[in-house]
Order: sequence, then structure tokens, then C-alpha cells
Amino acid sequence: METEEGAEGPIRPGEPGCSSEPGPRTGLADLGCASFNQDSTSLAVGTKTGYKLFSVTSVDKLDCIHVSETPDVYIVERLFSSSLVVVVSLSMPRRMNVYHFKKGTEICNYSYSNNILSVRLNRQRLVVCLEESIFIHNIKDMKLLKTLLNTPSNPSGLCALSINHSNSYLAYPGSATIGQIIIYDANNLSTVTMIPAHDSPLAALTFNASGTKLASASERGTVIRVFSVPEGQRVFEFRRGMKRYVTISSLSFSPDTQFLCASSNTETIHIFKLEQHGLSVEEESPTWGSYVGKMFSAASSYLPAQVSGMMSQDRAFATVRLLLAEQRNVCTLAMIQKLPRLLVASSDGQLFIYNIDPQDGGECVLAQKHRLFGEETEEEAESDGSEVTLPIQACPSYAATVAIPTTGQVPATLTGYSEDGGARRGEVIPEHEFATGPVCLDDENEFPPINWCRDGTRGGKGRRS
Repeated sequence: METEEGAEGPIRPGEPGCSSEPGPRTGLADLGCASFNQDSTSLAVGTKTGYKLFSVTSVDKLDCIHVSETPDVYIVERLFSSSLVVVVSLSMPRRMNVYHFKKGTEICNYSYSNNILSVRLNRQRLVVCLEESIFIHNIKDMKLLKTLLNTPSNPSGLCALSINHSNSYLAYPGSATIGQIIIYDANNLSTVTMIPAHDSPLAALTFNASGTKLASASERGTVIRVFSVPEGQRVFEFRRGMKRYVTISSLSFSPDTQFLCASSNTETIHIFKLEQHGLSVEEESPTWGSYVGKMFSAASSYLPAQVSGMMSQDRAFATVRLLLAEQRNVCTLAMIQKLPRLLVASSDGQLFIYNIDPQDGGECVLAQKHRLFGEETEEEAESDGSEVTLPIQACPSYAATVAIPTTGQVPATLTGYSEDGGARRGEVIPEHEFATGPVCLDDENEFPPINWCRDGTRGGKGRRS
């Protein structure tokens, strides 16, 4: 049994240091939402006056690549390094707008029966999460493929989508009272497995880059677990702390799945190392430490499950001490200029970049900080350093990367699922509004995939983003 435990995703309204949830607004902060794209090369942030997209491929220079005056944005998600961006605003919280931001035009929009709480993207699927339902779209033409109805109450819109479009696994809570995780195959539209992850309700979920591992935390916030996908077997367990329960703000794997970071409403960010501990070295050259370790391992089999579980949990490999506690933030691990970095976007409108020692861990060193809104002071500008130019790597064509057939039989209707796109039980089928088509994206070596919405013949004028 789990003794103590603890939300992946962007800074969102209704949480400490942020604007309120869709509806009346109180206590606005500088930053309404923030999210990194799927490979952590771009940062999207929104406020009540608009949203911005930044490139984060250099430590010393933060390039703003797009500015929009769309007001009251509380969700903004970019698809990799493409021109496709999904935006939801507080003025119309039930409508999702899909834009080609380089052209400044709207591709299409969808309206739903309730407020949109989160949006997840990969090169094959677009997932929209409401409190008690999930909509799965084919991102190539935005066709609605599946509606999962009557899902357990999920007021935070917690869900995770594998960025590896060849599997497109979707994870979401299977219960509102305990930490069950449903793994759903968004390509073949079928349930894969259910994982009994925690005793408390879920607060955080994230996949690694390949979609072969899933990390989770519960509302208690002290234990973080990693499961194999699709098997659902627990492979790692990490202890964030024991003294107090916390609210996990975000979880993120490194690109090589060697590390996992977790931020919370405290001043400490923890980085865990995913490594299996072998006995070969200890057996070849026994030491006093290895002898004590074996004694503990032997003794744990005679102890209660709660105690033995605590003894087997790994502690943080590296940590970061933020200047302020109780500040909402989102973190990610990325390779920038060939070195591992931790990026932290905070609700006061700053981006912090830390260096990580991949060998020894310990306290991470602050390499740079950037202001996301407002003018920099002269001292901040001088400390930014010179621009670093990185080589541009060619991206594969869209056709070479997303031609994944969604074959296989769709299973019989399950409890809480609807095969007819939500027409049953009086559900509202999303309304569609299409831009004048065909809308061709001129990112030949980028994504996304949308050449037009459905057949590209429907009416409607392109809107500015």
C-alpha cells in the first residue's frame, strides 16, 4: 500500500499565481498560461492581452517568433516547430481555434458542449479534454474520430498524449477518488490497460518521448511512479519528500529518458535519474556500504509494506532551489547547445535555464533567466550575453512521418464511450466552422499536416490570429 504521495501540464487558470478559470476573473497574474511544445524547443505563453511564442534553442538569447493580440488566452499549444497553434480564450472557453500563425489565418474552429480544460497534440492526433468527456481528432483533416463520454470527473483536465505518433497513447484518470490511470490507444481507438497507480487521486501524468514510459504523481505529491507502456508495470518509484504534502505543477522526462523532473508549489524542483541498480559491482568488490545495503534489502522482506516500500524508493539525483515558493510553474528537460538543461517558466513571467551535471547531479546552477513580458532593464540586457547561432537541422517531410494507418477493428462500445461522436444521450456534436480552403501550410519541412479542413470547400473567411 502506498503511504505518502502528488500535475503535469501548463500553467492554467484557477491555480495559485494564475488567472481564474473560464468565467469571472479575479486576481490576474502576469502569466495566464505557459506550455512547452512536444520537443521542448518552443515556449508558448498567454496573458489577458495576448499570447507569445518563443524559440528556446539557445541559453543566452530568447527569440520571440510570434505575438498575437488575442485576449484572455488560457490555453495555447504549438505542434512541434510547425505553424499550427491551438488557442482557447476565456471569452469563448467552449471553442477551440486552430491557427496558421505565420500566415495569421484561422484554419478552423470547433465548439464543444462544455468548457475546454486542456488540449494535447502530436503529429497524428489532437485531443480535447472536457471535465467529463474527451474528444479525439485526426489532425490531418480535423475529423472527429472518437468521443469518450462519461469519463470520471476531471476538473483540471488532466491527461497526457504520447508525442510519438506511431503509438499515440493517451493517459487520463480512471477514477475521481483513487489514482487509476486509463491507457487508451488513440490510433486504433481502443482501451489498452488500466493502471492502479496511487491510493489518492491523480495530479500529474506525462509520457517519455518514445511513449514507452509513463510517470504519475498523486495529490499528496510525495511519491512519483514510472510505469512501462503498454504493459502498465511499475519500473521506478521516486520519493520527492516526506515532511509535507505538496501540489505537483509538472512532470517531464529528458529526451533520452535518463532523467525525470518534478516541480511543485514549493521552492524545490527535483530531478530523478532512471537507472537500474545492479549487484555485479558490489559482488565483485564488496564494501561496508554494499554490505549494509544487502542487510537492509534482506530486512525489508520482514517489514510492513509501507516501510519496505519507503526503503526501496530512490531520492532526487539533482535539485533546483527557486527564489520564490508558492509560485505556479512548468518545467521541462531539454538538450540546448548539446548540454542537458532544466527550463522553468514561472507565473511571474520569467524563464529560468539551469545547467545539469549528468554525472554527479547535486544542486543545479542557474545559467540564464529571461523576462517573458515587459522591457528588460539595462543590467538584464547586459547579462544576456551574445547570440549563439545553431545549425539548422533538416526535418523529414510530413508524408514520411505521419503516414501511419489507423487500422484494426474498433472494439464494441464500452461503458462511458460513444461510437457515434457524442450523438447519444443528448450530447452536443461539436460544430465546425471552416476557413476558405484549401488552406495550405507553407512549412514544407515542418508540421502540421492540415492541408484543409475536411474537403476544403466549406464557407467561412480566414480569421487573424
